[in-house]
Amino acid sequence: MFFVAMVCSAGSAFSNFVAPLIIGITIDNVLGGLPLEQTNAFIMWVVGLFGGVEAFEGNIWLAALAYLSIVALIAIFIFGRHRMISQFGENTAKRMKDKLYDHIQKLPYNYHVHAKAGDLIQRCTADVEQVRRFLQAQTVEIGRAIFFTAFALVMMIPISATLTWVTMGFLPIIFVFSYVFFKYCRKVFKLADEKDGEMQSVLQESVTGIRVVRAFGRARFEVDKFVKKNEEFRDLDFKQMKYLSWYWGLSDLLCFAQIMTTFVVGIFLTYNGTLTLGELVIFNMFTAMVVWPVRQLGRVLSDLGRMQVAVERIYEVLDEPAETDTEGATSHDLQGDIVFQNVDFEYEEGRKVFDNLSFTVKRGETIAVLGATGSGKSTLMHILLRLYDYKSGSITINGKELRDISKEHLRHNVGMVLQEPFLYSKTIMSNLKMAKDTTNDPEVYEATKTASAHGFITEFEEGYETLVGERGTTLSGGQKQRVAIARTLIKNSQLLIFDDSLSAVDTETDAQIRQALEDNKSDATTFIISQRITTLMDADRIFVIEQGSLADHGTHEELLERGGLYKRIWEIQAMIEQDFEQEVNT
Repeated sequence: MFFVAMVCSAGSAFSNFVAPLIIGITIDNVLGGLPLEQTNAFIMWVVGLFGGVEAFEGNIWLAALAYLSIVALIAIFIFGRHRMISQFGENTAKRMKDKLYDHIQKLPYNYHVHAKAGDLIQRCTADVEQVRRFLQAQTVEIGRAIFFTAFALVMMIPISATLTWVTMGFLPIIFVFSYVFFKYCRKVFKLADEKDGEMQSVLQESVTGIRVVRAFGRARFEVDKFVKKNEEFRDLDFKQMKYLSWYWGLSDLLCFAQIMTTFVVGIFLTYNGTLTLGELVIFNMFTAMVVWPVRQLGRVLSDLGRMQVAVERIYEVLDEPAETDTEGATSHDLQGDIVFQNVDFEYEEGRKVFDNLSFTVKRGETIAVLGATGSGKSTLMHILLRLYDYKSGSITINGKELRDISKEHLRHNVGMVLQEPFLYSKTIMSNLKMAKDTTNDPEVYEATKTASAHGFITEFEEGYETLVGERGTTLSGGQKQRVAIARTLIKNSQLLIFDDSLSAVDTETDAQIRQALEDNKSDATTFIISQRITTLMDADRIFVIEQGSLADHGTHEELLERGGLYKRIWEIQAMIEQDFEQEVNT
């Protein structure tokens, strides 16, 4: 498509130069009576295509028809050029967006933890659009400038070499001026693009966290923050416009100076008899056709600067290493013992989260995990999912080293419910069936009943076809958690992880869900992370994580007998519950 567009551009440029020849011949040879032999061979060939000067002399309308025919041909070439270059640009932009989105999905979890969503969105949309606009508009302009200059030299030199060099004399000056402008403005383009990304991030964070903004009365603060970023972006945009204004003003001055110089020298040559009146008209038309495409190089270079900045930002994402699997990693049955042996892990060099962590979980056990904030409870689950890889030691599942189990297989067969579950802006049924494509309605109902979600879902007017807002905002925190639990149960995973996923439900519903899970328990090994003792107390064993190591483990009764952190938390929560009941009763 790009090649065809360039062929059409060349055809258009060539036809543009043929059209003035018709006018020149009409003035000199048809109306002026000059013999055709005084002109060059190319002009003779063009005239021959329309029957020669004799045909024109007898039928002056043929000159108009010939001119109109050339113009029609130019229109066809222009249509083909725009059609092909538009498809080329759109297809290229689509491929870039697909490649970006695919690569973002493959980037490590740690990258997304630190990346700003608004900035990523800006790179995938505005930056790609900048590339598309350059490919569709400015690549053609580059081709036109080259073709017009080349054809001008070929057609003008045989007519008058002197006037040709006068005409071309300003072109290097215009080109150098455009290049200097490009080098000077490129830094501003980069700053403006980065500022646009920052503004997108502020907008995305504010909209995503709108409930927090309203709850804390921070609307004015968020507006002021956005206004500040918007003003910074506007100021940089104004700076770009100022540079562009200087460029267009000065480049117009140079271009008109070139046209004027060509016209003055041409009149002098015509007065001396070196040039005919028709040739002077031809030269002036040629000069205008050459100057303006070259003048457009400033816009081309300006957009090239923007495009280069956009491409750099796109490739900053594409150059990020995608998440890789261990060489030779394979699928493996996860229904077996999980063994941690002398496991070390750290997010930053020298700051260990786990130090020599060791424990064994039997197949089908329900393990509760308790610990202070920042003790590593969630990190433990992230390691099991291989969102992060442990630094040293060994983790095996059913006798297979965790690093040797395919990440895709592992995550497909592990069900995880987060404290803040994510629901898509779709129906409840669509959100539930995302867990498994082949899920039928009876399976969904069974899972929602286990998660104590069926009751409140059927109370909605649309039932399971009720649309939930973005991120599930139309549901309460407890309702979202229960829908997320049901969605995970539909997977029939070999390993289940509940990461504080019952924190938003009341104690009674918590007990109902845990009882239903116990009644429907399969061979899946289950981890339950929570700060609520009543959620953990019925587990087969309870792990107490403290300062990156397993401080204690056992059943509820065993841990209470031994004292320590678990008993202290139990006593505090029991006291709070007792005080609350007394207040309610009074």
